[in-house]
Amino acid sequence: MTARPENAHQTRLLRLLRDDGARSRAELGEVVRLSRSKLAVELDRLAELRLVEPAGLAASRGGRRSSIVRLSPRLRVVGIDIGATSIDVAVTNGELEILGHVSAPCNVREGPDVVLDRALDLLGKLRGEGLAEEIHGAGIGVPGPVSFRDGVPVVPPIMPGWDRFPVREAISQRLGCPVLVDNDVNLMALGEMHAGLARSVDDFLMVKIGTGVGCGIVVDGRIYRGMSGSAGDIGHIGVDDDGPTCVCGNAGCLEAHFSGAALARDAVAAARAGGSAFLAQRLEQAGTLTAVDVADAVAAGDSVAVRMVREGGRRVGQVLAGLISFFNPGLVVIGGGVAGLGHILLAEIRGVVYRRSAPLATGNLPIVLSELENTAGVIGATRLISDHIFSAP
Repeated sequence: MTARPENAHQTRLLRLLRDDGARSRAELGEVVRLSRSKLAVELDRLAELRLVEPAGLAASRGGRRSSIVRLSPRLRVVGIDIGATSIDVAVTNGELEILGHVSAPCNVREGPDVVLDRALDLLGKLRGEGLAEEIHGAGIGVPGPVSFRDGVPVVPPIMPGWDRFPVREAISQRLGCPVLVDNDVNLMALGEMHAGLARSVDDFLMVKIGTGVGCGIVVDGRIYRGMSGSAGDIGHIGVDDDGPTCVCGNAGCLEAHFSGAALARDAVAAARAGGSAFLAQRLEQAGTLTAVDVADAVAAGDSVAVRMVREGGRRVGQVLAGLISFFNPGLVVIGGGVAGLGHILLAEIRGVVYRRSAPLATGNLPIVLSELENTAGVIGATRLISDHIFSAP
């Protein structure tokens, strides 16, 4: 059983060491405002629990040199980011530095047994490299709504067979450690908060544009999940009642207009209609098209592909403008596979948002592309479970 801190002081000390790295006892005492004797009691107890250890002496500050404390180097946490078409698995140390990261294609529609076995196989590869003899906790992200309290997906539109599947319980039993499950975009938001562009922002939106579209909402430094866990499901906000039918059954959702799946659909239609020689050639070569092909077409200056991306950016900007006027965030981060389309997409989103939202809400609002690429989800997953491990029961 993984040791846990026993009180709020120990929790704060562990999180400081996680977020800021090794610190001297003197520095820790100044931050947490504990007397030297009380601090010694708490750190000694954390050492007994094998959560921290000494790491030499700090530089002299004019008197006796203070000892340095760090998190135990044996701590290992796992992040599993399950997407619609791929899985990423990472092992980190207690400071959430990635020690090993593997990914593989996998279709979430194959069901929970197949997909979770695949995730554990990938983790097995990392453990086989000696990266994690003992696992202290695991965080898992899935591409659909999640009951965070119960650790189960709830009626996820693109995940047949996953409804109410006990993901948390199943993986916890197999790994023998605490496990938490959340929506994938919530974990990306946590990743940005821990290691990305949102490190100093308490209120922000993390927008993922991939096979689907979702939004992580961070309020006062915490993920806002809503009453039932479906907060941020912006992909199913309607933008055109006469638009294409969405996987949720409604017509004209944002996700049906612009997502990885929608781009692939529209690219095939454009290729077959003769509108894009570039996409037609790709379709003839591969028999199918993806958002990557559209990105390549944009890079090649294909006017049809550029128009598709701009139209998609306009739709995303339309939805974001409403969210920003309502929520007034300090930052908007755009991530996910389709965000790889880059600045042509970002420019369109920004243009619509700045034009349609109130100047008071957008006057100092950065809208940026994530710089964490494919690690935001796994970092966020380890941050999620780390917050759990580093909290008093």
